[in-house]
Amino acid sequence: MTSIVITGSTRGIGYGLAESFLARGCQVTVNGRSAASVDQAIQTLSQAYKIENIAGQAGDVTQPGDHQALWETAVARFGQVDIWINNAGVGHPMQMVWELPPEKIAQVVDIDLKGVLYGSQVAIRGMLQQGFGHLYNMEGFGSNGRIRSGLSVYGSTKRALRFLTRSLAEETKHTAVKVSALSPGIVITEFITDQYKDDPQGFEEAKHIFNTLGDKVETVTPWLADQVLNNDKSGARIEWLTPFKLITRFATARFTRRDLFS
Repeated sequence: MTSIVITGSTRGIGYGLAESFLARGCQVTVNGRSAASVDQAIQTLSQAYKIENIAGQAGDVTQPGDHQALWETAVARFGQVDIWINNAGVGHPMQMVWELPPEKIAQVVDIDLKGVLYGSQVAIRGMLQQGFGHLYNMEGFGSNGRIRSGLSVYGSTKRALRFLTRSLAEETKHTAVKVSALSPGIVITEFITDQYKDDPQGFEEAKHIFNTLGDKVETVTPWLADQVLNNDKSGARIEWLTPFKLITRFATARFTRRDLFS
């Protein structure tokens, strides 16, 4: 049975992945910032899936020791970690760099970049010791170098994350550890809507793009889970919103009415 750890999995894409992997018979260790959020996720998941396949560990991904505690919880419960997914992330309001408070910039860099670095350290060390394992890092806007005003800080961390993932795949290529990337595209969660909580007009203007290119969690995460479980290649990039799909969405937008926010 495949044992999977997912950081930031008490809501959003992470929670959707936890559900999808459990539905496929995997063992899943969920993670969130607070014990209350982890307990709630476990309680909800256990209503549909076997409780013996679910574990949880609260922790702050900006703290290396909390990643280690997450690893140890998964190993203590399931004996090993086959797949570790660095999913935890945070966004920021759609503001220019000079408009963002320093503490918000620090939070985004600490969670979205340092948190992935620390999680990668712990996962790779553990996988080297056990002799196997696959690490996945979750990409986001900016990973491919695209630029959008108001997303400079978040996009910078995701651009760095793609470099990190490729570098880790290179560094581990002569080991039993594999490193790959997940690219979920535009998934409609609180992560996106929170960016516009102080700009309702901007949100209304952005809805067209979100409805054209976006998808709901329950659409994307089952597909991602299948691809992860079927992938045995290091350096893979599992991408939902491919260039072909993007072009097709734009080409058919006038004929296909989608409302992901109703």
